Amino acid sequence: MDQTVTGGLAFLSSGTPEADESARHLAALYGQSATADASTIVALGGDGFMLQTIHRFMNSGKPIYGMNRGSVGFLMNEYGEDSLRERIAAAERETIRPLRMTAIGEDGTAHRALAINEVSLFRQSYQAAKLRITVDGKVRMEELVCDGVMVATPAGSTAYNLSAQGPIVPIDAPLLALTPVSAFRPRRWRGALLPNRVTVDIQVLEASKRPVNAVADHTEVKSVQRVTVREARDATATILFDANHSWDERILAEQFRY
Repeated sequence: MDQTVTGGLAFLSSGTPEADESARHLAALYGQSATADASTIVALGGDGFMLQTIHRFMNSGKPIYGMNRGSVGFLMNEYGEDSLRERIAAAERETIRPLRMTAIGEDGTAHRALAINEVSLFRQSYQAAKLRITVDGKVRMEELVCDGVMVATPAGSTAYNLSAQGPIVPIDAPLLALTPVSAFRPRRWRGALLPNRVTVDIQVLEASKRPVNAVADHTEVKSVQRVTVREARDATATILFDANHSWDERILAEQFRY
């Protein structure tokens, strides 16, 4: 028997003309609830807007169903106006946990942010960064000379991590991907897969000579001295995928692209 969603839907637009028009049309068809009263948040846009929506409704208990009105749309379902309540009711649920970044700036101030995809460090100047990597208190790499390095979640493993030749991680795998960006020394180091329970500490060597910025999704901290990354155990979000195009299937299919 078909199930339907009986609670209200809140349609959110990324602000593009296409997303705005879709939001107006869907609200006319299904009604528009305030986000505080809605049972499901429907995000209309691309992956960037989906990430913003996940951050906004973290720990709210409200599932987020995205429909692609942007470009890439890896985190989104295909756009469609028919039987939307039935589609949402039949969708597969994925619970994701973000990373918590603590970045120490050049003045010693601690900056904290959450990342759904990855926490990244990037060189700020023409000189390569020099980084020391410690995992759970043990130095694993004394000196990495590179353009940058990132710690990616399974959700983020198909994003910038994949572009940097990092591994694709199944969504339910208890792993994090530690991936260098253009490693110069050691040149052949491709990164590591780490248990998601570990704490990764990255120290910037020669920070004044080789400045480095840290980024957690859309939050950037300039000229950091040290960055600590761990999974945020107290933060969760639920996203919904159509059963015929689940996240597991997308990740599997991505590994066979050529």
